[in-house]
Amino acid sequence: MTDTNPVTALGNSQLYRTARMSLIALVVLCFAWEAWLAPIRPGGSLLVLKIVPLLLPLYGVVKRNIYTLQWSTMLVLAYFAEGVVRGMTDPEPIASLAWSEAALSTIYFVCTVMYLVPFKRAAKQRAKDAARDARP
Repeated sequence: MTDTNPVTALGNSQLYRTARMSLIALVVLCFAWEAWLAPIRPGGSLLVLKIVPLLLPLYGVVKRNIYTLQWSTMLVLAYFAEGVVRGMTDPEPIASLAWSEAALSTIYFVCTVMYLVPFKRAAKQRAKDAARDARP
């Protein structure tokens, strides 16, 4: 019998590694983009500070903290939105950088959510078991 579950088919640790690397790549891309690749102003701009929110979950993501992984998926959606908007409206080379940002955000989101699926299922099962055990 073949396993059709995408989580176990790809491997839970592979999903985690891909998510972690995409978050690190997103931090590097955003910093390089606003520092010297295509800053709004020549010589860089304060938009380089947009990496600060990405640095907040980095430690928890590296430590595989489930709670951090959960809330960071919501954070990364802002970077996805920025990537799509700037990819559609800005000229090259900014558009390419923006689409890269959207792609890395998507990879992080999908891999993190897929990585968390077994944990969420286990938590639901524990809650069901606790409710069943609590009945008189």
